[in-house]
Amino acid sequence: MGQIQDKSLQFAVHSISFYKYLCETKNEYVISKQFLRCSTSIGANVRESKNAVSNADFINKLSIALKEADETQYWLEVLQLSEIINNEEFDTMNNEVKELIALLTSIIKTSKEKNNLN
Repeated sequence: MGQIQDKSLQFAVHSISFYKYLCETKNEYVISKQFLRCSTSIGANVRESKNAVSNADFINKLSIALKEADETQYWLEVLQLSEIINNEEFDTMNNEVKELIALLTSIIKTSKEKNNLN
């Protein structure tokens, strides 16, 4: 669990910097706020999973984090397709969120297999 906690925390911090950039440089306030909410929620839900009361609760918290990561990716795509951010800016943030999605998917799958919750 340490790797996902570290990476999701680092991503939240990076997302805050990206949000500030969007507001201050691109004058984009609406979509950037949506992006900020879901991107920082990933790590919050990962952190909550540490205190899960059951395996099902653990999987549920990480599943919420996965949904937030997917939403983050959606808002990045909107920012790119609307030409608010360029391809390089998109790739930087998207690569990070794709890594989180892969880690979360793997942890959830392994947890379900261990607990026969498929």
